[in-house]
Amino acid sequence: MKTKLFAVLLLAGASLFAAPRVVVGVGVGGYVGPRAVVAYGPPPAPLAYSVPVARPGYSWVGGYWYPSGARWAWRAGYWTRPPYARARWVAPRYYEHHWYRGYWRR
Repeated sequence: MKTKLFAVLLLAGASLFAAPRVVVGVGVGGYVGPRAVVAYGPPPAPLAYSVPVARPGYSWVGGYWYPSGARWAWRAGYWTRPPYARARWVAPRYYEHHWYRGYWRR
């Protein structure tokens, strides 16, 4: 009898935590810009390659070096659709021992 009562209480207690929930988030503020990543040395020179033939409706994102742990890794260039109308790609950059990610802007 005690084990059946314990099992019923356990199931009832577990169902309280399994109830569906709704979460609503509200963002306040504006665009802050890309966060800097501390890099201990400048990246190597960009690799030379030819850009493939243009594709209508797509933008070319050129290849770039990015910090990967204690070394630099190469991200090859690629064609992509811009996230919104008249968007342009701002390439990643390295400035005073900080690396800033690339981003899309109007």
